[in-house]
Amino acid sequence: MSENSQSLSCVMIPVSDRQLLLPNVSIAEVVDFTSNDAGANTPDWLAGFLDWRGLTLPVISYDAANGNKLTIPGDNRGRIIILKTIGPNHQSTPFMALVTQGIPSQARLMEDQIRQLDGDPGPADLMQVEVDGEPAWIPNLEYLESLAVDAHH
Repeated sequence: MSENSQSLSCVMIPVSDRQLLLPNVSIAEVVDFTSNDAGANTPDWLAGFLDWRGLTLPVISYDAANGNKLTIPGDNRGRIIILKTIGPNHQSTPFMALVTQGIPSQARLMEDQIRQLDGDPGPADLMQVEVDGEPAWIPNLEYLESLAVDAHH
């Protein structure tokens, strides 16, 4: 293994019909799945709100944001992953939360282990990739952030 090949510390996040691939640095914390009810007249992708470090974060269902059904994890398997935002609204909305269908797993990946596929992305997907033969999706964080910002207003 050459010294200069880029190794990325990543996290594989299970949602209902796919795995998401995110860089470790974008994740602030993973917490157990609990959220208060989103209430009536809220968007489909809003799974609820999470009180975290004095902030109230909208909990986004990736599945529903991507045009599929909102799936709430069963059997205590779900987690909520707190993501740092990177977009223009970072000051007002520094974090957002995503509900997962299982426990995220750490992966150290070399650049040559990630290959782009010609998947058909939904609104919340950036691109489909293959990681060591397994398909995964890189989420469109800016789109998800725009949802989180809307939920606050």
